[in-house]
Amino acid sequence: MIYEYMEQYKNLIDARGLACPQPVILTKKALKNGENFTAAVDNETARKNIEMVLKKADTDYTVDEKQDGIFISVNALQYEQPAQTPHRSPAESAETGYIVVVPRETMGSGDDELGGVLIRGFFHALTEQEEKPAAVIFYNGGVKLAVEGSPVVEDLTALQSVGTEIVSCGTCLNHFELTDRLAVGEVSNMYTIIEYLISDMRTVKP
Repeated sequence: MIYEYMEQYKNLIDARGLACPQPVILTKKALKNGENFTAAVDNETARKNIEMVLKKADTDYTVDEKQDGIFISVNALQYEQPAQTPHRSPAESAETGYIVVVPRETMGSGDDELGGVLIRGFFHALTEQEEKPAAVIFYNGGVKLAVEGSPVVEDLTALQSVGTEIVSCGTCLNHFELTDRLAVGEVSNMYTIIEYLISDMRTVKP
């Protein structure tokens, strides 16, 4: 079937079945080549991650949903190389500051009930800090804190309103079947998360 699509779509990149962040990495590489291309993925998380890259690059694209995949055709001819107009994450752009990395829905270990109380207190106290984090990054079980029904959604919304980026791992949301319940922030990917982690920002893990 892929050979049929190769005739229909120019420069087809078949990213179906590839785990995050491979679809994003392949898309970024194709953008740099400067030729129009089509990326094929097989799930909504990969689609959203690629669309996020294309929107940040200010690049036009169209989406064609088929029974066996989602085909994203990209006009890469209008893409400006990073050397000319580099995209920098909020964390990279800030001169000083810190990011908060949250890998689980409780704070500490030993007693999850206590950990739940502590994580609620942590985020509420975070909103009261004079220096707010540049970003809060959720992955693994931590993504459960950014969805509907979470006891810290109100605090996360308050942080977001003053400029803090709220970022949740798309693969993790999909694993827990929570993608449609995300209440605050944006779905992201491991490529973007790594950009935050290797920046010069201080990292705080509750």
